[in-house]
Amino acid sequence: MPLISSIGRKAPKTRLLIASLYAVLLLGGATMVYPFLLLIGGSTKSGVDIKDVSWLPAFLYDDLALYRKHIESLFNEQLDVMRAVYDSDDVSFERVTPPETLRPGLVAAWLDFMDEPQPSVAFTIGYMQAPVSRTVPLHLRSFKRLLQREAGPSIDEANRALETEYVGWNAFFLLPEDAYMRRSRPLDTPLGEAWRTYRSAQPPAYRYYFTLEGFYKAQFLKTQFTRQIDEFNRRHGTAYRSYDDIRLPHVLPDGTQQEQDNWESFVRHSVNLEWVRVKPSAAPAYRRYLQAKYETLEALNRNYHAAWSGWEEVPLVDVPPWSGLVRTDWEAFIAGWTDPDSGVLYKPAAEDLYLVSVDDSFRRYLEREFGSLDAVNTALETDFGRWADIAPPQKEAHYYGFLERRGEIRREFLVRNFAAALEHLAFHGRGIRNTIIYCGLAVLAALLVNPLAAYAMSRYKPPSAYKLLLFLLLTMAFPPMVTQIPVFLMMRDLNLLNTFAALLLPGLAHGYSIFLLKGFFDALPRDLYESAQIDGAGEWTMFWQITMSLSKPILAVVALQAFTTAYSNFMFALLICQDEAMWTMMVWLYQLQMRSGPGVVYASLLIAAIPTLLIFIFCQNIILRGIVVPVEK
Repeated sequence: MPLISSIGRKAPKTRLLIASLYAVLLLGGATMVYPFLLLIGGSTKSGVDIKDVSWLPAFLYDDLALYRKHIESLFNEQLDVMRAVYDSDDVSFERVTPPETLRPGLVAAWLDFMDEPQPSVAFTIGYMQAPVSRTVPLHLRSFKRLLQREAGPSIDEANRALETEYVGWNAFFLLPEDAYMRRSRPLDTPLGEAWRTYRSAQPPAYRYYFTLEGFYKAQFLKTQFTRQIDEFNRRHGTAYRSYDDIRLPHVLPDGTQQEQDNWESFVRHSVNLEWVRVKPSAAPAYRRYLQAKYETLEALNRNYHAAWSGWEEVPLVDVPPWSGLVRTDWEAFIAGWTDPDSGVLYKPAAEDLYLVSVDDSFRRYLEREFGSLDAVNTALETDFGRWADIAPPQKEAHYYGFLERRGEIRREFLVRNFAAALEHLAFHGRGIRNTIIYCGLAVLAALLVNPLAAYAMSRYKPPSAYKLLLFLLLTMAFPPMVTQIPVFLMMRDLNLLNTFAALLLPGLAHGYSIFLLKGFFDALPRDLYESAQIDGAGEWTMFWQITMSLSKPILAVVALQAFTTAYSNFMFALLICQDEAMWTMMVWLYQLQMRSGPGVVYASLLIAAIPTLLIFIFCQNIILRGIVVPVEK
């Protein structure tokens, strides 16, 4: 029977009351749903949109927001690399915009050029590193799965095959190449070879090439002479209109002395050695340098593992090796090596130095394909005034690739933080298995120990029943943080640390659960027990078939409480089980959150909430069924 009759509902005051109740309920629901939506939206965040607090991520409906997230991940969240590749002055990824003009003919020629054989250091791919977002991007996950298939799931076998020392698959990482800085070298191991094979097979949309001209201006000139072209002109005696007019020639330029000094310093000390070459005319200087350093040809042969019979047989290095003494000596020769005994400086002349770069290779490719600059302009619908003005159109090519792969890119940002959290749980120890065992045992113990204690006090009504209940309830007056140290000491003395017994025994009997169960058992009809006794039922039969069968609602509450307590147990589980092999999901998720970005943290919270939500829904059905159906059934 309803509390308010249908006639009473028509009264204005009653309608106002009902409307007020619905409004309060809706407001309460909104206060719960809106933070949850913010949590879901936050699970897709990266560095470029972490400040956006809207519940609906902008990249789902705004292509500009998606483009910025894509460019951030494409350059592995390294703003300096993007500035060098694009020859731009963007202050952040949040300000990046698509190219103002699109030249499809030039982009098509660039894509054809990318199919040509290139040096292994000429390019790398994005979505491999996320130092700001601190997540696991697309290609890092994909490359890891490839290695697991080829080297095996065991990290020890993989370390032997790849010549690495990873402590586990979750600790696997690989920094993308930086072919700009002098200190960077290619990875000369089986892992490096596997990586280069993998990245070469990825679509061009995820590649970026190391073009030297942008690096020369962004990281060498502008850091010394500011970003103001007027200041650059004043100090160099030049009249450039902007930095866009400055070019990086492959040989010593014909400009002012300061410009020549800049070029020489850049080539000798700053740019990666992979792009530096020396003309054959520098061979005598190189041999004199080696003779001054090693003194005898025998010493040189011994260190170089060679068998030259005379100094004139020592060849000039063309492409420097990736590691070893030859590379070290060659680098010292390029930069200039001073003999500590004689004080003589050995180095190639500036006129003997030259650069090989992707920029020049692309220009030579166009010259080879079209013959002249006029033919290039006609075929590609461009208006270049000189060959030096042609730069690889990487920004335009990346934008075309973005337009073609918007759906794939959007899906990546939707799932990558969840994938990072799931991989952490899957490959880190036995967290999932331990949690299932721990929660299962905790629920089983709670449904056995607590009902037995409550049944004994309810069935036999001992004189001290209420004193026992009061004592059990008093245990709730002390927060768990107070009892953790005594419990730890007791478990240590019993030699139970790092066991499931240590996790279960301290909370085996729960005072509040016993109190609830006793109250529920007291409300059960006593006639049922008397009838069962007349029929010859034993105590266990009455407990199991009558008490437990009619107490499903309260048992569901006890089970839900036991599961929630065990599942969310973090501090106590970490204190009692310090061995990683016994860590539960909450401990692993805490470690993940300590070294991950906000997006991964939000995603891990959502993943952690799923089991609790499912268990609650299941128990809620039992509770409601027990409320609706009278227990006297």
